[in-house]
Amino acid sequence: MLRKGIALAALGLALLAGSAQAATHPKEPEKLQWSFEGPFGKFDQAQLQRGYKVYREVCSSCHAMSQVYFRNLGQKGGPFYDSKYPNPNDNPYVKALAADIQVGDIDSETGDPIQRPATSADHFPSPFPNEAAARGANGGAIPPDLSYISKAREGGPDYIYSLLIGYVNPPAGLTIQPGQHYNPYFPGDLTASWTGKGHVPQGGVLAMPPPLSPDRVTFDDGTRSTVAQQSRDVAAFLAWAAEPKMEERKSFGLAAMIYLLILTGLVYASYRRIWRNVAH
Repeated sequence: MLRKGIALAALGLALLAGSAQAATHPKEPEKLQWSFEGPFGKFDQAQLQRGYKVYREVCSSCHAMSQVYFRNLGQKGGPFYDSKYPNPNDNPYVKALAADIQVGDIDSETGDPIQRPATSADHFPSPFPNEAAARGANGGAIPPDLSYISKAREGGPDYIYSLLIGYVNPPAGLTIQPGQHYNPYFPGDLTASWTGKGHVPQGGVLAMPPPLSPDRVTFDDGTRSTVAQQSRDVAAFLAWAAEPKMEERKSFGLAAMIYLLILTGLVYASYRRIWRNVAH
């Protein structure tokens, strides 16, 4: 009898756990085809340039990318790489992009804080001077640093794209607080806010309002600036930022595989030659 009671209790806990998990399970991100997927994939430079523009004109007002330097933009495989400038610090376009941004510094003579044009050696500046300012400007929430967001979130660029296009009105029966926004792709627990019928809806709520809108960014190459296009391009840019040397890694891996195949052939040929007259 005791065993039966324990089994029933365990079953009840398992059902409760399954119910809670179902309530917090977000919608699966849309699966897109990316140029950089697979062992031979490469970043689309035009797409990276558009993605950088989306980040700079929209995302950078709230999100930092503290691990990315302006010079990275001109490195091989980057948005503004130019083979004429193997040293990205010499790339004039990268220099011009950096100079348009003001960064904080200290006057070497007076010791006073100053603002100066950025150089290719500077990292992308934070939009807020400190954590308290970031919380104060965003309803108590700290916008995450986007340097490695593509690696830090399950689904990577697919998740980022889906989140950006996924803002919809909350379903009837879901009560959310002012300043919060429902997104079925965002992980969260909506159980306490759900008063409707049926299952708790997928997704969660986040403080970030929908950041993109049609034609919010004008692309220099004439690409139509829809929300889906902006989302796809900035997702690709963030994937590059999380692994800017991806193309070099793949090239090295391919060269290593070719080397190992040749070495295997030589070793086998040597084996056959050395032991050809020896009875086995």
